[in-house]
Amino acid sequence: MDAALNVLGGRLETCSTAPLTGFFRDGCCNTGPEDSGRHTVCVVVTAEFLALSKYLGNDLSTPRPEFRFPGLKPGDRWCLCAARFLQAAQEFAAPQVVLEATHARTLEIVPLALLRAHAVGRED
Repeated sequence: MDAALNVLGGRLETCSTAPLTGFFRDGCCNTGPEDSGRHTVCVVVTAEFLALSKYLGNDLSTPRPEFRFPGLKPGDRWCLCAARFLQAAQEFAAPQVVLEATHARTLEIVPLALLRAHAVGRED
């Protein structure tokens, strides 16, 4: 199997192993046909984003031990659905993006310019 690529054209880097993220729970924002939500954007979550996500019906901050999900807190990295990232950006609540750990298939939904505008370490 070929190595997955990130949105910059390089090898996809690990997003997070603590908490363990990714659709396949492999620490990377890999995707495949079974990932209908396209969990491909590696983000650094913020309190503002977590509040928006909870309001929209996806509570990412409450632990769910039955799913081995510890709950997210500001500063955690997580593989976010590309469409949810786009929605958060439209609501002015987008978290920061780790471009090197964001899967190239994200670009089918989110423009690179928007990802770069929210990139970790960007020049403001």
